[in-house]
Amino acid sequence: MDSEKKVRRMDQKIDEFRMRIKNSDDRDVLDNVFDSQTLMALYGLSKKGYIDALGGTVSTGKEANVFHAISNTEEIGEIAVKIYMVSTANFNAMKDYILGDPRFLGIKQSKRDIIFAWAKKEFKNLKRAEDAGVKVPKPHIVVRNILLMEFMGKDGIPMPRLKDVKLSAKDTQHIYDRVMENVAILYSGAKLIHADLSEYNILVDVDNMEPVIIDMGQSVTIDHFNAETYLKRDITNIARYFRKLGVPVTEEEMMTIIKEEAK
Repeated sequence: MDSEKKVRRMDQKIDEFRMRIKNSDDRDVLDNVFDSQTLMALYGLSKKGYIDALGGTVSTGKEANVFHAISNTEEIGEIAVKIYMVSTANFNAMKDYILGDPRFLGIKQSKRDIIFAWAKKEFKNLKRAEDAGVKVPKPHIVVRNILLMEFMGKDGIPMPRLKDVKLSAKDTQHIYDRVMENVAILYSGAKLIHADLSEYNILVDVDNMEPVIIDMGQSVTIDHFNAETYLKRDITNIARYFRKLGVPVTEEEMMTIIKEEAK
C-alpha cells in the first residue's frame, strides 16, 4: 500500500471515532490540529484500546490543544488527549526548558524533535509527580506529539481552573495550604519545579475541594541551571494570587515551607 492510500485509510478510520464534534469552531480546530501523521498516531492508539471516541475541545493554545475522549478500557474511562502543535508551538521558548534538562542531553534541535521531546517531558514529569504523591492527571502514554492522560472532570466537563472558582475564606485557606503542600512535595519528592505555576494551571476538584496541578511540560528538575529562578517565579505567582484573595502570605514564608520539606 503506498503512503497516500495509507493516509486515506487512516483518515477514514479516525473519522469512525472522532466525529462527535459539537460545533463548527471545534471543526476548525480539528482541521488545524490533525495532520496525517497525527491521525495515524491516533489510529494506532485506538487500535491499542486507548481511544474509542474522540469528543470536543477542552482547551486550545499555541503550544497544544486538549480534547476529551473515551477509552476502550473500563479502568481508564475518560481521558484527555493533549496534542502539541508542531506548526505553531513556541519552539525557542521550549528549547530553554528542554536543553537545560539533564534527562534530555544530546537531543536533536530540530523543531519536530524538540516538540516530541516536550511531549515526552510532560509525560515523565507527570509520572514523577504522581509517584511522589502530587495530585496531577495520571499519564497513560505518549506517542510523538500526543499525550494521553487522566481526564480531570466528569462526563466531558473539565474541573474549573482555580481562577474561575468562587471560594469561601475557609476554602481559600485550605486550597492555599494544599497547593503549597503539593509544591513542596513536587520539590522534595519528585525533585521537580513546575516552572509556570499560577491560578491558570491549577484545577479545583470542587467536590473534594482539592487542587490539581496541570500543564507540566516546562517543569524542570531541581538541578536545572534556572531551577531557583523558576521556583521563585512560581512562588511569586501563587503569593500574588492568594494575597488578592485575602490570605496573608509572603514569598519568604513560602520558600521556607518548600525548603524545609526538602530537608
